[in-house]
Amino acid sequence: MTSSKMPPIKPIRVFDFFSGCGGTSLGFHESGIEHALAVDSCPDAIGTFKKNFTGASVINEPIETVAEEDVRSHFSSDPEVRLFCGCAPCQPFTKQKTNSSQKSSEDNRHGLLGHFSSIVHKCLPDLVFVENVPGILNVTIEGQTPLSALIDQLDQDDYFSDHGVIYAQDYGVPQVRRRLVLVASRLGEIALPKATHGPNRPAAYNTVRDAIADLPPIEQGTEHRDKLQYPNHRAAALSELNLKRIRKTRKNGRRDWPDSLLPKCYTAKENGERYNGHSDCYTRLAWDEPAPGLTTRCISYSNGRFGHPKQDRALSVREAARLQGFPDSFEFTGSLASMARQIGNAVPVPVAKAFGLHFNNHVNTADQLNG
Repeated sequence: MTSSKMPPIKPIRVFDFFSGCGGTSLGFHESGIEHALAVDSCPDAIGTFKKNFTGASVINEPIETVAEEDVRSHFSSDPEVRLFCGCAPCQPFTKQKTNSSQKSSEDNRHGLLGHFSSIVHKCLPDLVFVENVPGILNVTIEGQTPLSALIDQLDQDDYFSDHGVIYAQDYGVPQVRRRLVLVASRLGEIALPKATHGPNRPAAYNTVRDAIADLPPIEQGTEHRDKLQYPNHRAAALSELNLKRIRKTRKNGRRDWPDSLLPKCYTAKENGERYNGHSDCYTRLAWDEPAPGLTTRCISYSNGRFGHPKQDRALSVREAARLQGFPDSFEFTGSLASMARQIGNAVPVPVAKAFGLHFNNHVNTADQLNG
């Protein structure tokens, strides 16, 4: 894979199902791939998408209601390579969900990848991209995992495919994020792109410092006054108790609290002894490491290692967005909680860009071989 743009001989146009706010579409756009359609059921996410992709075609409906003709109406009459993305909501497949007493089949979101597979089967795009949590490999519906069902359908429809677990930091994201990714093509054999960042690779890992150190300081519960230069640089307010906690949290990320600041859950061992381990909740990010994986509560101090490395507050929306690879020109809409959810659910932009460049090269190679 090359790090430079290599536009395909025929334009690739992306149909982004479960588009969310647009992380996948933006990464593909940065690789030279054109937008065709975004489909998502969340009004806030589609609002953000439309704000940043002016004039984009969108369908703000659940995928279950999207018919084949709805998708085909966005096909171009000119020659094009069609790329369908299916990055379904990951919450049903997380470790917490699959380890709970709730049976996985009770969450109707498990069937979303099946609906995507059905649309792929009916429309037969040239390329397919799927991203989700690795936990998708552990969930079964009627004796089969959603991923294996998709792969079986792709095989029947004459696709070549490859899948595996990747790490977002290996593709330039300043964040440790482990994901299951699948690529498929009707144009020829295809494999996952090689990692570009890390030890013995072309570039070093990007860190929290690389991503957010240049942003101006703000106080908890406030937004930077220059909203044009620093849009969404806004941090959630902290309670008095959490202010005391973060002030007692060392700048290297770990806690140094008296017993009076410990939450009850940290002392609730069965034998009554103090909790001796550590949790990432109520801790700070480390400057010179990639951030931990962002969640849908990535601006909440109490819901993960989301405290600012130096300032006494949690991450701002803009800082969280940067850790997902969004540029400052990309502006989010909705409430604080909604913006955090959109960011946490997004495919990191550099990952999508790396796969977009890979698809470009794949299409060019296929054209030359068939040429």
